[in-house]
Amino acid sequence: MLDTDLNTFIDIWKQEESRPFTGWDFSYLDGRMLEDQPPWSYLARAGELMQQASAVLDMGTGGGERLLRLRDDWPQKVVATEDYPPNVALARERLGPLGVRVEVVALLRDGPMPFLDREFDLVLNRHSGLDCNEVARILSPGGAFLTQQVHGLWAQDLLAVFGARPQWPDATPDYYLPRLERAGLQIERVEEWQGKLVFTDVGAIVYYLKAVPWNVPGFSVERHREHLLGLQRRLDNGEVLTFQARKYLIEARKIT
Repeated sequence: MLDTDLNTFIDIWKQEESRPFTGWDFSYLDGRMLEDQPPWSYLARAGELMQQASAVLDMGTGGGERLLRLRDDWPQKVVATEDYPPNVALARERLGPLGVRVEVVALLRDGPMPFLDREFDLVLNRHSGLDCNEVARILSPGGAFLTQQVHGLWAQDLLAVFGARPQWPDATPDYYLPRLERAGLQIERVEEWQGKLVFTDVGAIVYYLKAVPWNVPGFSVERHREHLLGLQRRLDNGEVLTFQARKYLIEARKIT
């Protein structure tokens, strides 16, 4: 790799680093970040459950992207939570005119959510923090809980390139299932999946790591220049930048 090539790559990566990211929308990386998909459809199942519900809570809605895709199935009452300030503003802008209340809730911190006991008969959670006791508290008897989660060891091989480790390695079904059961939920479905996460260029990795900052804390092009150059050399040598993707789905129902 020539010095001129190196400087060009650094400039390109810094441009990717500075690009804004709001909501939970990775469409900018279409064709550059290629992820195998699990055998289930979270959105399809969420829509089916919505058709049986009268009040739904969407935890960690991001900018409301996926909730809006389910709009045809919305019950009478729809509420959402989000804690990242840019996403809160975006979710309220998108969902507020449609009658959806968006509450600021830090889902990774202990403490009650601002909802009544048994207020919802469906709670949805896609890739967001989770307090099993709180989910059980706000669910009405017979109410359903559906969550798709990123496995705690998601892309650990990518993180290792940068000397990082998964921050929540215990975020697995083995961790959540007994806690959900102790909270009073009956487990109805559990699925785990493992596939491939492929990046076609290093700039896509830069954008991804800036958008998901907890994967490599303190990530920056300047700080991790040598790691990024190592990835570029792998590409130049004909290697495909492939990493491990892992997710799981849990569906449960409140017993009483």
